[in-house]
Amino acid sequence: MKLLSCTVFSMTLLLSFVATSYASSTAAKNSKIEQAVAHAMDTFQVPGVAVAIIKDNKVVMSQGFGVIEHGKSAKVTADTLFGIASNTKAMTAALLANLVDEGKLTWKTKVIDIIPEFQMPDAYVTREFTITDLLAHNSGLGLGAGDLMIWPHTSLTNADILKGLKYLPEVSSFRSEFAYDNLMYIIAGEVITRVTGQPWSDVIQERIFTPLGMNNTRATFSLIEKQNNNVARAHVPLDDELNVVGGNFLEKFSSAGSVASSVNDMSLWLQAQLNKGAYGTKIDDKSPRLFSAKQSRTMWKAQTLLSVSDKATQQDKTHFSAYGLGWFMKDYHGVKLIHHSGGILGMVSKVVLVPEEDLAMVILTNQQSGYAFNAIYQQILNEYLELPEKDWIAYYHDKQQKSAAKEEKRLAKAADSVHKNSAHSLALRDYANTYVDNWYGEIKVSFKNNKLHMEFSNTEDLKGTLEHYQHNTFIVRWHDRTLEADAFVNFNLNEDGGINYATMKAVSKATDFSFDFHDLKLRPKK
Repeated sequence: MKLLSCTVFSMTLLLSFVATSYASSTAAKNSKIEQAVAHAMDTFQVPGVAVAIIKDNKVVMSQGFGVIEHGKSAKVTADTLFGIASNTKAMTAALLANLVDEGKLTWKTKVIDIIPEFQMPDAYVTREFTITDLLAHNSGLGLGAGDLMIWPHTSLTNADILKGLKYLPEVSSFRSEFAYDNLMYIIAGEVITRVTGQPWSDVIQERIFTPLGMNNTRATFSLIEKQNNNVARAHVPLDDELNVVGGNFLEKFSSAGSVASSVNDMSLWLQAQLNKGAYGTKIDDKSPRLFSAKQSRTMWKAQTLLSVSDKATQQDKTHFSAYGLGWFMKDYHGVKLIHHSGGILGMVSKVVLVPEEDLAMVILTNQQSGYAFNAIYQQILNEYLELPEKDWIAYYHDKQQKSAAKEEKRLAKAADSVHKNSAHSLALRDYANTYVDNWYGEIKVSFKNNKLHMEFSNTEDLKGTLEHYQHNTFIVRWHDRTLEADAFVNFNLNEDGGINYATMKAVSKATDFSFDFHDLKLRPKK
């Protein structure tokens, strides 16, 4: 009896020692992460960050850093709402997985069987397009194709998107190449609406937010209560000054990117992901589920392959990279990462899961520096995977500087090659007209005060002045400089000297891909 008592006592001491050591180790890791967050904020001019980390089914960090708005005193907390942008996509995929579990559709269900008016540029693709294809970014359309129908905020509707889809240019064969596509996720939301008979925003509330207890999370910015002041403001740095911008968290992106959430709420979502759809205080076979373990495997299965550079293999031990259903995935120092980022004007975020280590994290920021969140998440992986020490902030700062210098050099070289004495073929007033693109709609060029002005009819923010560049090419300088999206406008003349059509292309390669000006073909309306 004494021996048994001694054994129990020894086991109790051992368990206590292990628990104390674990807590001490976690505290040390988190201390280094907190320092890294502060350093990243300072290095990349980020006013506010929120971070949550889940390890072994416990939230080991959920914390805010900095301020909600630059120049003001309100602090970011673990409950501060941020736009999570494209991290919404995994939620839309989960809703479809839930409907698959219920037998209301399959991953191979044809989109036209649910949305008869769905039409891609190619008839074969239209006929064969499945629910899986909506989520896998392999439609054959280009990077960010058609995003100008939703970004910046437009007056266009989902019905307009469905009408315009067939006019977008194909750049590759169906299911052959990866090209990130927001419109397909908006259509996925429309599928959910038609199958359930409810708006996507109601379905995500009922099937994800409410069951998980994500009480502060909202499907769109407009659903945030006006009296809620704990909402991050977005910032864009220009000439070393931070500018507050935006304010609707991609409302029009809906099922592709409109959710507003906090790290406290996102922790609940990530725990359910690590538990393969199960949630609750105790995880077992009887736990309620957002989706089945089978669907979890399906969403984390590679659908579309991405290339891997020699540098990534050498530096990160990455040998494969792919997109599943709502998630990117790759191997990293011997473990599989499930991850995604989200970006809107002035606000970016990152979600990373390491299932075999029972580890997950979310980083929400109120400035658009991807370098900052990359440095932070890499530092977290370093600590929790116990990888060799590396100064990720210095690494990404150097990368940022080199990238900016390279683009500056390219732009300078292009400027030097301009035929500075060349003249436009027509009088300025003769370029003024209403131009029409089949998928976007009308774009007006007007002549006033001896200058040409451009205005996108469906997009209030896209207004600017045209400056002559060379020959029949101009540059539109948007009035809102925080867009950082000036574009070439090239007028193509016909044999009679009139304007046949106009094309556009972003001036800088750093311009966000959602400004897909290059997909436009503008024909004079009259």
